[in-house]
Amino acid sequence: MSPLRAARVVRPPVVPRVLSLLQRRLTWVTVTAYAAAALLPGAGLALRRIHLAAVPVPGGTRTQLTLPSLLLAHLLFTAALRVPAGELPRLVRRPLSLLVGTAANTLIPLALLPCLAAVLGRLPDTDGCSGLITGLALVGAMPVAAGATVWGGRAGGNHSLVVGIVLASTLLSPLTIPLMFSVASTVTRGHYAHDLSRMAATDGGAFAVISVIVPCVAGLAVQGMTPRHVLERHLPWLGLLGLVDAVLLTYSNACGALGGFLFHPRPALLVAAVVVAGALCAASFVIGWCLARTVRADRADTVAITLSCGMNNSSAGAVLAATNLPSSPQVLLPVLAYSLLQKCGAGLADSVLRRRADPPRQAL
Repeated sequence: MSPLRAARVVRPPVVPRVLSLLQRRLTWVTVTAYAAAALLPGAGLALRRIHLAAVPVPGGTRTQLTLPSLLLAHLLFTAALRVPAGELPRLVRRPLSLLVGTAANTLIPLALLPCLAAVLGRLPDTDGCSGLITGLALVGAMPVAAGATVWGGRAGGNHSLVVGIVLASTLLSPLTIPLMFSVASTVTRGHYAHDLSRMAATDGGAFAVISVIVPCVAGLAVQGMTPRHVLERHLPWLGLLGLVDAVLLTYSNACGALGGFLFHPRPALLVAAVVVAGALCAASFVIGWCLARTVRADRADTVAITLSCGMNNSSAGAVLAATNLPSSPQVLLPVLAYSLLQKCGAGLADSVLRRRADPPRQAL
């Protein structure tokens, strides 16, 4: 028998292969989840209605712990297990880029939201498009998405800087989320302004602590206490479970906005949601790049700051909307649009930044 025939082809295990395939096709998986939400919304709507507990928070109120919020917590926990926290001490020597990236993630949406509200206020809508503005506030208030570490690594960015911005924005979220909601309440009308003020006072900070900070800190703690070889053996399974969580969250959140869209279509509202979400997303990427160039960051830091400014944890914003604004499904439209557009924007930024970094070839 030929040695070539006798040789066995060694393939990676099934779970890493499935995880790699889904990660490469994540945009199409997201689009499929949106389509399923529009065609078969029943299961997702039922999932959104499952309330597990009411957690008491300071002020005498309670915040609802739902199944989607539990899925979000598990997603962030598994993401924190894979964050290379050991790289963070390097940032101490050069903190400027970390400060710029973290501040920009909060300040850019704060500056852009009143401008977008002024433009939307001119449209012939009974509430001045307050539902769309509320959706933008929900996504703009969230910390940097953990997925920015993946995109930053692909584009050749400073990986430790992206990780630092993700963690810093997460730890600051109990302060930055209420701040964004307070600003948004001044440029919205009716019950939207009231709901945003209420969330700024209680639910926003409590949500940040319970569903964002606690699972992230727990994931980092488990990572620090677990031997590296044990963690690496289970990371593919954890990554696959996290991806399943992300798809389920995308589907259930989309059901709230798209569930009745086929029977009661509102194309003008859908177009407006996509346009304003695209404007916020594109402006965040561009302003982030300009800020990085202003402080004369090197290429790796410029990539990290640019992607961090344009990628927010839209899943957290959607869960918060589903919990606190269940009777306003139009709020979810810009959140869902931003979730998809930020991935497209990250891919575009990756391509543009790579072209700028590659030196032009000399003609022979």
